[in-house]
Amino acid sequence: MTQSLNEESRKHIEQVAGEALGQLESIAEAAKSKLRDGQALGSDALASINTMTSSSAIQRLDQINQANRESYQVLVAEPAIARVVVVDEEEEEKTYYICRTTPVSGVPNLASYRAPVGRLASLPIGAEFTLPNGNVVEILERAQLRPNALADGWDSRDSVVEAEHFGPLTIESLRALLTEVAGEEVTEDILGQLLAEETIKANIIDGVRRSVITKMGLRDQPILDQYQDEIFRLPLDKRLLILGPPGTGKTTTLIRRLGQKLDTAFLEEGEQRLVETVASAQGIAHANSWLMFTPTELLKQYLKEAFSREGVPASDLHIRTWQDYRRELARNAFGVLRTASGGGTFVLKDGLTSLNDAALTHPIQWFDDFDAWQRKAYVQELHDAATQLREAKTPEVLSVGARLQDILSRAADGALVAMFGSMAVEIAKVQALVSSLKEGSDAKIKAALNLQLNRNRAFLDELARVIDSLQQVQATDADDQDDPDADEEDDATAPRTGRAAALNAYMQAVRAQARAAASKRTVSKTSRNGKIIEWLGDRGLTEADRAEVGASLLVQASARRFVNPVKRYLDGIPKLYRAFRRERQPTNTWYRREGFEVRDIHPLELDIVLLAILRAAGDLISRPNVQRNIDSPAWSSLQPILRHYRNQILVDEATDFSPIQLASMAALAHPRLRSFFACGDFNQRLTTWGARSADDLKWVFADFDIKEITVSYRQSKQLNDLARAMIRAVSGTEQNANLPAHMDSVGVAPALLEQATNAETIVGWLADRIREIERFVGQLPSTAIFVNTEDDVALVADALNTALAEHNIQVIACREGQAVGQESSVRVFDIQHIKGLEFEAVFFIGIDQLATLHPALFDKYLYVGTTRAATYLGVTCQSSLPSAIESLRPHFCQDWQQGD
Repeated sequence: MTQSLNEESRKHIEQVAGEALGQLESIAEAAKSKLRDGQALGSDALASINTMTSSSAIQRLDQINQANRESYQVLVAEPAIARVVVVDEEEEEKTYYICRTTPVSGVPNLASYRAPVGRLASLPIGAEFTLPNGNVVEILERAQLRPNALADGWDSRDSVVEAEHFGPLTIESLRALLTEVAGEEVTEDILGQLLAEETIKANIIDGVRRSVITKMGLRDQPILDQYQDEIFRLPLDKRLLILGPPGTGKTTTLIRRLGQKLDTAFLEEGEQRLVETVASAQGIAHANSWLMFTPTELLKQYLKEAFSREGVPASDLHIRTWQDYRRELARNAFGVLRTASGGGTFVLKDGLTSLNDAALTHPIQWFDDFDAWQRKAYVQELHDAATQLREAKTPEVLSVGARLQDILSRAADGALVAMFGSMAVEIAKVQALVSSLKEGSDAKIKAALNLQLNRNRAFLDELARVIDSLQQVQATDADDQDDPDADEEDDATAPRTGRAAALNAYMQAVRAQARAAASKRTVSKTSRNGKIIEWLGDRGLTEADRAEVGASLLVQASARRFVNPVKRYLDGIPKLYRAFRRERQPTNTWYRREGFEVRDIHPLELDIVLLAILRAAGDLISRPNVQRNIDSPAWSSLQPILRHYRNQILVDEATDFSPIQLASMAALAHPRLRSFFACGDFNQRLTTWGARSADDLKWVFADFDIKEITVSYRQSKQLNDLARAMIRAVSGTEQNANLPAHMDSVGVAPALLEQATNAETIVGWLADRIREIERFVGQLPSTAIFVNTEDDVALVADALNTALAEHNIQVIACREGQAVGQESSVRVFDIQHIKGLEFEAVFFIGIDQLATLHPALFDKYLYVGTTRAATYLGVTCQSSLPSAIESLRPHFCQDWQQGD
């Protein structure tokens, strides 16, 4: 026991222990009682009270009941996480107990950590706080509790207690403190007294003791520090980014914020009204209206576990990798990627060599170039179409063209929103014109078809067989797709086989032939239509009819651009992208000149297309008049995009994502809330395309509120010193990662093995170090081994399993970053999967080879890998430390037997 703790303070701590354990018992019993009584009013009971009650009210009540039951179950297992004593201006003291969830009624001064009063648990001794009722109080005492239910009562392990006159102190067991008090009077012999004093010293430790990481996963930090706490309580409609070194609790703060913001009980009144309005319009409950992006599958699994601990159900629908979500959006929502049913423009190819270095290093300029180009190209298409209508011979068509030309001439450059609004009043007239013209042209084509059927009743069956053969051998349809006048009314869900499909194909092919004749073009013989036209020969329209129908079809195509201009614009962005790429390729701008198919697309190109669609739609949806009239024909095509919006968008490891990807995620935040929360660290960027600076992020949101947190809770002093030296050695972004005040952060120096040229040497060294750790700690803590390639994972795991078999230590090969096996197992990972994880002990194999394998990201992999360790870090080199980090040699030792 620390000498500064006098008898009076010791007795006070004993009183605190007795009171706290009694209160844990009371809270748990109250929660158990509620669960037993089933006091929550069920829907059956409600229905019998008032048969007129709406089903939505009953459903709402059931949701409240379920939430209460879940809270009671949490309180039974973990009644409280903090005890805080405050004094007000009248010198009256009050003791608050803070719990993780909604408090149970009947227990005075029990508050949820999510509530404003919960902030008391994060404030330092002596800090002032204004309670919701306006009273100002000062923090006198604070205790962080870690409840532990025993067979014969409650305990709290490794509680941290502090007051004005002592502390902070770590008390290993509050229960043991009370047992010591009870046993004092009967301990009369000197030996007994000496042993009792030693027990007390062992139980009360000066300062805050670092906990050992015993299992994989994100560390549970029930109480945030003062600064993290302030961040997570900021209003819902913020665009926040937390930057900070490893182990500073960025992800924990993100999870805590989401947990609070999903619980409408803890939202401000205005926020509650807003989320109710949005939920009603969108049909998604606020509790389900969130989406979080993470760079790897492995981190996604850990986040799900951490959310569960916070009482936030997190399914695979809520936590996504951008890679998966991007494909889903592009394929199923926006029709950018091809499907088996015939929709879509592009085929996604991960390894495509379509981009040059400029596209990778300047993605914002690349996107801005395309976005400006495609908007201009689209407006030019409208001008050309209106001009064609204005030049038509029919007075009715000419009149429509003149009105549309007038709208376009008044539209300012790039002001698509206003232009679409003006066009909306013309939609009905244009639709009537198109229908009338189509009726006439279809009649001519069907007359030609009937002529063929009169001559040969099996004509359609023969054509159906031709179509089937075309579907077996995929034709190059780039020409069909790039035909600017191709039929919009052709349904992608049209029948694929039989006579109905043959009729559909006949109409399409004859129209294409007529359009080509009227516009003095030819239909490509390699396209689907070209092959059908070749088979038809002279069994289509006569030359005179072809000219007349073709002219009508060109007018229809021009007019159809104004039938649903918003839908046409958004659906046309992928084709505009292909035209943009084709135009930029010859000058080697953004793209390589050759080496890929026109229909292939790189994932980073797909990001460009998706962002253009999302931003264009967002510009429209963010207008109040558009939201009000979203069901009208002019704006209804925006509804599918509106359905993808969520009240909260969150991003972990944000710097692994490009500014384009982050902007795409940000564009999914509902425009009424614009709630976006991300965290990351530029020094931990593990992708060549990831965001590199605050300017990259400010491009996503000009009003991004960037917060930096610097207190690292993960690492020992030795490893924290190594991390800071490594940043300096590789010219990273300078950070001042501070260790927590009063925490015991002394560890051991990292261990280094050089000239490890054969596997036996490496495996033997690893086995020795792992056994050392188990002896020091008393158990095998969470331990990971990082290798440079996926092929090495199983090789190292198998060899190490053999070496450690005598001590029954199991080593698991985590292929493709999958976490399997028991918590006590040592795990082996490919280095690329380790982002966001933390372990007590980490071994990094062959870091000199890493420099050869990943020259562009060597320093980042090295930094991320070494900062996964909390206390023990071991590093091996086939030859010696890479020259870039030779200056770090003084930080290392050879093994932990010799100490540091």
